Amino acid sequence: MRFGRFELFPRKYGWFPYIWPIYLALPAVNIRGEQGVKLLIGYAMIVLFAVTYRQMYWTTGKTFNLWLALQMALILALCVFYGPYNFYMGFFTSNFIGWYTDHKKFNVAISCFAAVEVLSLLSGYRELVPSDLPFLVPFLVIMLVMPYGIRSMARRQHLEQELDRANEQIKELIKREERMRIARDLHDTLGHTLSLITLKSQLVEKLAAKDTERAQAEAREIQRTSRAALRQVRELVSDMRAVTVAEALAEAGEILRAADIAFEVEGDPQLTGVSDLTQNIVSLCIKEAVTNIVKHSRATRCAVTIETAPAEVRLQIEDNGIGLSSRNAGGDGGSGEGMSSPLGGQGDSAAGNGLKGMAERLSLIDGALSVGPGHLADPTADSPPSHGSGSDSDSGQGTRLRIAIPLIVKEANKEGETA
Repeated sequence: MRFGRFELFPRKYGWFPYIWPIYLALPAVNIRGEQGVKLLIGYAMIVLFAVTYRQMYWTTGKTFNLWLALQMALILALCVFYGPYNFYMGFFTSNFIGWYTDHKKFNVAISCFAAVEVLSLLSGYRELVPSDLPFLVPFLVIMLVMPYGIRSMARRQHLEQELDRANEQIKELIKREERMRIARDLHDTLGHTLSLITLKSQLVEKLAAKDTERAQAEAREIQRTSRAALRQVRELVSDMRAVTVAEALAEAGEILRAADIAFEVEGDPQLTGVSDLTQNIVSLCIKEAVTNIVKHSRATRCAVTIETAPAEVRLQIEDNGIGLSSRNAGGDGGSGEGMSSPLGGQGDSAAGNGLKGMAERLSLIDGALSVGPGHLADPTADSPPSHGSGSDSDSGQGTRLRIAIPLIVKEANKEGETA
């Protein structure tokens, strides 16, 4: 209820605060037999009590404590000077004591309130009728117990509000994670495709003057690849596209051969028994690794080794490119920082983001990622190390990426089938 800019009670409490003041009519009836100044003082104390009731809805901290103390003092004064039956006004105070969240302040307030109520009854014991005790004592107990219930209810409401806020934060985090997932998937899904288009367009440029028919064929291949990329984007928007390791290796072979990089696979790429989620994450890692090899390694050979152990799947991707020590001129060439450097040795931020995305994806399935120097030999023995710094340095060793993914063994299946 508002009067201009004045608001009687906070709107968040609804109509509840407007109901309790009705009971202030009871002490007004109890003191109606008084006369003169005493009657006026009695009514003034009741009005002041109503003011304390209103103010305690708006105040906190020390001010709240002062209004509560004044309210207790008014109850005691009305009981001592006007009659013990005014102790029923303690229901107002009992409600506000339950608002304390601090345990120490609550105990102090409930102790003072109990003392005030007991003193209020003892001060007028001569006026009390013995038959009233069965009614007074239960009401006194209710007034002393009610703050605990109100405090418990307030705590529950506070926890519900905290839960609502937490749920809102979770929703925002889910949205943010979904945006990051889409960004990573666009990078991983389109990165290798755009690399392929770039390579083929360069090839078309070289063949345009020498071999027109082959240049046209390559141009048509570029068209098919771009259509496939558009299809992948549509699939990504509708739902994350699940790709098996075998499919990822087939696509990787096509990209590497287009870049004149020899490609070989050792082991079973089918990974029977490995979940679709695990295969999809590993496939994205393979695409990212191959993209980095094509862009940065200057390699002539790439080998993928797949090993399936009872407890984990190990996958190794190795090239004979410029190696880790060449990723930054004059930088530290140790393998301990391979995680933060791009596969193949260059230090640009895009490739670094690629490795970071691989590590983030693998962490979802408790996978591990490590990068170090490789040991692949160049298929052409007489090929000079045109992109390295020397035959004995790490810069000609290439790069080796290792992925290890734990498998969940189903205890109920005695044959050792993995999940």
